Amino acid sequence: MYPLIFRTVFSRMDPERAHHLVVPVIRAFGVWPLRPIVRALTRPDPRLRTEALGLAFDSPFGVAAGFDKNAVMSEGLYALGFGHVEAGTVTTVPQDGNAKPRLFRLVADRALINRMGFNNAGAAAAAQRLRRSRRHPRRAVLGANIGKSRIVDVEHATADYVTSTKLVAPVADYLVVNVSSPNTPGLRGLQAVETLRPLLEAVRDAAGTTPLLVKIAPDLPDDEVSAIARLAVDAGLSGIVATNTTIAREGLRTPAAAVAAMGAGGLSGAPLKARALEVLRLVRDAVPEDFCVIAAGGVETAADVQERLDAGATLVQGYTAFIYRGPLRARQINRGLARRARLTASRSPALPSSVARCCCSGG
Repeated sequence: MYPLIFRTVFSRMDPERAHHLVVPVIRAFGVWPLRPIVRALTRPDPRLRTEALGLAFDSPFGVAAGFDKNAVMSEGLYALGFGHVEAGTVTTVPQDGNAKPRLFRLVADRALINRMGFNNAGAAAAAQRLRRSRRHPRRAVLGANIGKSRIVDVEHATADYVTSTKLVAPVADYLVVNVSSPNTPGLRGLQAVETLRPLLEAVRDAAGTTPLLVKIAPDLPDDEVSAIARLAVDAGLSGIVATNTTIAREGLRTPAAAVAAMGAGGLSGAPLKARALEVLRLVRDAVPEDFCVIAAGGVETAADVQERLDAGATLVQGYTAFIYRGPLRARQINRGLARRARLTASRSPALPSSVARCCCSGG
């Protein structure tokens, strides 16, 4: 049903407008009496329970930052079967983001290009919503992704991140420092190790006991990926999110002229899969086994999620495929993971570590 709705309705609509129309529908799924009904249909198999960051996740599969920018959909996304929701990116200063249009579909590639520019209502507003969501006895794990306010100069970025941290860290289950979006001028320059270390240390201190991760770009050279991974461990972080969107445009099916007309922005979706998997493996090779690595980028199916788990991911996130595959995507992925787990268990009494990570302790 959803593919028909996408072809006949959503594909003819501006992507950002379509997203705004979907938001109240997803929010409705999280409100009684719909919430328990929807959740009963999507509840992950208990064997998918995953432990990471000192937290228990109903499923290793969650929603990446960017989908729920203002932390308004977490209850509905939980009802739809996601194990965690990473809200944001939020900034200290509320901001409108870049000029529209700023979100584009590459249907032939099952991809998006966005240059949203961290449009959000601010960290204080997100903190209020996260606080309310945490009151639910049954809920998804709630992460908060923080970025630099556009009006703040790069040399003052650390203080800006610390302000956001103090607002959202007390009400988030974990915190992610976003220094890898291509849509805020100067932001990616913060990924240089000599610049990143003092920023991460300051945010770590401000975050207190809230687990802290850093999100990196797929466009970094391999040696820089490994260097940041080692830095994250050395600085006492709890994990890494790999990866953000890419500025690359190679290998696309969409005509080059059409892609060029869309302009600058981060590319997400299926074309990112290969590089995101490479970065995941580089990170896993550079960090201890118990260090949390969240994989994102080009994740569409249960097979993709399992591939990331087998490559060393602790948790897996998606966003773009939600647009192309619809609201039952988490349910489909969780059922696929559960089938794979049952099949593996039937073949051998001892689960491989990659399957055990997903299906047992995950940590």
